[in-house]
Amino acid sequence: MTTIDHLKWRYATKKFDASKLLSEEKVSIVKQAFNLTATSFGLQTISLLVITDKVKRDLLVKHSYDQNQIVDASHLLVICVQDDILDADVDGLFDSVADLRKTPEDILEPYRKDLKTMMQNMSKTERQEWSVKQAYIALGNLMTVCAIERIDACPMEGFISEEYDALLNLKERNLRSVLVLPIGYRAEDDKFAAFKKVRKTIDDAVITL
Repeated sequence: MTTIDHLKWRYATKKFDASKLLSEEKVSIVKQAFNLTATSFGLQTISLLVITDKVKRDLLVKHSYDQNQIVDASHLLVICVQDDILDADVDGLFDSVADLRKTPEDILEPYRKDLKTMMQNMSKTERQEWSVKQAYIALGNLMTVCAIERIDACPMEGFISEEYDALLNLKERNLRSVLVLPIGYRAEDDKFAAFKKVRKTIDDAVITL
């Protein structure tokens, strides 16, 4: 299949086959894809929760407007953002650059300082919004990788973030849930799998200058 064939194959899965589980290899690919997602400045202020615990997921269904994909999917992914971005986060990034690339500190220092200043000049709400944008980049990347790997997925904003945060003890990790992505394999009787995609024409959607 071509890349476009894979993207045509994917859809927002409404019904998963609860009896089919992803292999450890497939789950590893998803984890690696998340970690390799592009983020602004390479400052990874997002985290991924991979939830297999059915008891926890049963409890999350009612906080997801009773969407059964939460519990029927093989794995439940929750994309989270840090509650805030601190100077220590910037230092962690540039310390890693220095360690892995052996870049001298005199070269890194101006960039380290500028990024700290940029973050300090934002309000906490603005820093959180900045991180949320990174979460959406990760979601798009995961959905594409899942399509290529023939893993079904259903991106969700329809959940109560505060309830997720409380049930998953995210505050203790200084995290906030932003997006949910159940992944697994579609049920054979999910009628939505056969629906034709409704999209604009390429000429309407893409402007070439």
